Amino acid sequence: MEPENPKKISIFVKEWLWLKDIPAILLTKLAEVARYTTEMAKDDPRRLIHSLKVGSSVTLVSFLYYSQALYSSFGVSAMWAVMTVVVVFEFSVGATIAKGLNRGLATLAAGALGLGAHHLASLTGKSIEPFLIGLFVFIQAVVSTFIRFFPKVKARYDYGMLVFILTFSLVSISGFRTVEILKLAQTRVLTILIGASICVIVCLLICPVWAGEDLHKFVAKNMEELGSFLEDAAQVKNTGPSLVSLNRLLVDSKSREEILANFAKWEPGHGQFMYHHPWEQYLKIGNLTRQCACRVETLNGSLTCNFQAPQEIQWKIQEAFSQSGKALKELSWLVKAKTKPSSSNPHIANLKIASKNLKSLLKTDSWEECNKILEVIPIAAVLIDTVGSVEHIAGAVTELGSMANFKEEDRNGVEGGAENENNKNFVQSEEIPSVSIKIDG
Repeated sequence: MEPENPKKISIFVKEWLWLKDIPAILLTKLAEVARYTTEMAKDDPRRLIHSLKVGSSVTLVSFLYYSQALYSSFGVSAMWAVMTVVVVFEFSVGATIAKGLNRGLATLAAGALGLGAHHLASLTGKSIEPFLIGLFVFIQAVVSTFIRFFPKVKARYDYGMLVFILTFSLVSISGFRTVEILKLAQTRVLTILIGASICVIVCLLICPVWAGEDLHKFVAKNMEELGSFLEDAAQVKNTGPSLVSLNRLLVDSKSREEILANFAKWEPGHGQFMYHHPWEQYLKIGNLTRQCACRVETLNGSLTCNFQAPQEIQWKIQEAFSQSGKALKELSWLVKAKTKPSSSNPHIANLKIASKNLKSLLKTDSWEECNKILEVIPIAAVLIDTVGSVEHIAGAVTELGSMANFKEEDRNGVEGGAENENNKNFVQSEEIPSVSIKIDG
């Protein structure tokens, strides 16, 4: 007998070992998925609650199909209610109401126009009817698709326009082969309205998630993170402050703010967020915050070197960083507390003093002592712009407080009030501390 080929034996052993390891690999993957799922649920428990709400809504609306009494009324069209729940139910109340109203109103309008188009086409006779229906479908599809490019329509009614195109086409075309087109249209419209209504009711009554509150907290959080970044830039000694939060603010915040503001406009009044709440003002504050972050980002290359400069110059640059950061964090706290900034806010006053000190810095004779003047001047110039941006943010927050009727700020009761007064005394003190800092980005 010929000996077995060692290569075949080796391949057989490898395949056997691979098959033997499959259960262990599957268990490892399942453990990773379970761990990731648990982390997501802990990170934001609202995700788990939202999943339960969607499951409950789909189960509830499916009884239109399971129940014989209801099925005899709606027939196969009951499935449209299930499909409506699946596509309409969103994470926030505003998003769900927006989709529900878009789908409901678009279905009603398109259904009525589709029936009208079918009726007009049927008056011309069977030979011309299909061509006229095709013409109606072509015209409405062209017009509706072009309207979708309008910015305001794209932002708020894009989903409704898609449903309009689909429903008009289905109703008008189905009428050519279906005798009871009116009954078919009625049952489909009714089941869609039932599905959308269940979505809105469940979303409102069971642990509602408000897009307006998320926008409010998100804008305040961005200001706080930018303030922390500026404070770190003034205080850190050996390593620069992390750019992760700054990059996230620049890259991700604009689209999320616009989406949340759009959904917030659909939501009913709740808490302090009543009808006609100034959601556009949050977008203004967000834009100003990003502009300030852009100015800070330009310093990234300049703030990596440890330059030698007179202590007065170093202190004034440190002061501008610190006061800008503290002012932003104070404004963030006021927004979170739904409080209008007072005209005597110490951090804002300190910020204006820091701005004046920076401007006077570029005019003094101290620069003659600095060996790296070309490295220091860009930092001071950009810091002046940064301080100006923070002042604009403060003005926008004050406008928000007035427009939203936030409560007046009580300096005796504001958290950190004593610290603010100490900072004011620190800024106005004539004694200049002896410090040697490294300005990092």
